[in-house]
Amino acid sequence: MDSITQAVLGASIQGAVLGRWQGRKALLYGAMLGTLPDLDVVINYGDAVANMTYHRGFSHSLFVLSALAVLLTWLIRRYRPNPDYSSRRLFLAIWLVLITHPLLDAFTSYGTQLFWPLMPIPTAWSSIFIIDPLYTLPLCIAVGLGLYHGLRDRMARAPTVALLLSSLYLAFTLTGKQMAEQRVEAELARQGIQAEQIFSTPTPLNSLLWRVIVLDGDYYHEALVGWLDRQPPRLERIPRGTRLAKALADSPAHARLAWFTDGVLRYDQIGERLIVTDIRLGMTGYHPFRFDFASLEDGQWRVHEQIPRLPFERGDVDSLQLLLSRIWRPEVEIPLLAWANRLGQPVAVLGSTCVAQQENC
Repeated sequence: MDSITQAVLGASIQGAVLGRWQGRKALLYGAMLGTLPDLDVVINYGDAVANMTYHRGFSHSLFVLSALAVLLTWLIRRYRPNPDYSSRRLFLAIWLVLITHPLLDAFTSYGTQLFWPLMPIPTAWSSIFIIDPLYTLPLCIAVGLGLYHGLRDRMARAPTVALLLSSLYLAFTLTGKQMAEQRVEAELARQGIQAEQIFSTPTPLNSLLWRVIVLDGDYYHEALVGWLDRQPPRLERIPRGTRLAKALADSPAHARLAWFTDGVLRYDQIGERLIVTDIRLGMTGYHPFRFDFASLEDGQWRVHEQIPRLPFERGDVDSLQLLLSRIWRPEVEIPLLAWANRLGQPVAVLGSTCVAQQENC
């Protein structure tokens, strides 16, 4: 999730557990501690694929963060003891603030390595968009009230109430995900399509309209499913370019990307470049993680030693507004196929001066 959400989540948790004793400071301590796991973004792992797939790694491990909670509890008790509350309560506050950061991240589509250094496929429950105002708003209100009024008397319960509301909203997003997948599965059965894999995620800034991806050999299908839909979902069949993946069979970077995304990738030959796109994130046709993996030289693909990331097109306001209108008006036609076909169109070729590991390359 975004940094603001992680900060107010951490502040709300520490306010709920220690606000009675720490007052407003609990909100500030929780906000700082709640964003701590994301400091791994300052580490350069070598290229764009490495930076993507090692992010949310060791710093988001439940094992590492639990050990850190023990260490911080010991240090605070040793150098800043407070007899008003127990070491157990202090540990509980620190531990909850730390581990809820990666757990919330795991509800997004990115992929979070909760069990690092073990190597299962990163967890991506993908039931909430990376920015969702409805989740964040109750937490922001509680933190604002706590900073203004303090955390005593009637305001003492504000963080707890906000955490309850946000948690209920998360449960609602899981219900929406199940609804979307069940409707698509029914349509797949009607059309006789054998899905290799189904991936679903909310469309930007909401949890009412869902984007469902169905992998089907050399193709994938995309559908939009909303709570207000009365008709079966419309499946758009889109080429995935999997034949191009053979050129990357010996690429450790591609193997790691395929592991990290669980294979939800698309391949495009654009001119003499082989572009690999993580189609889980963003919105159809506008995906933040696209990588320039190889160049065609004398009829053979040469895999780059360092893999650069293509410039990220966030999409235009008109497209986003069209998607949002689709929530309330199921009859609105969304040109998913046209948007998806943008991925095969020419892009600005990365020059030799582009630094591969920079996020904006």
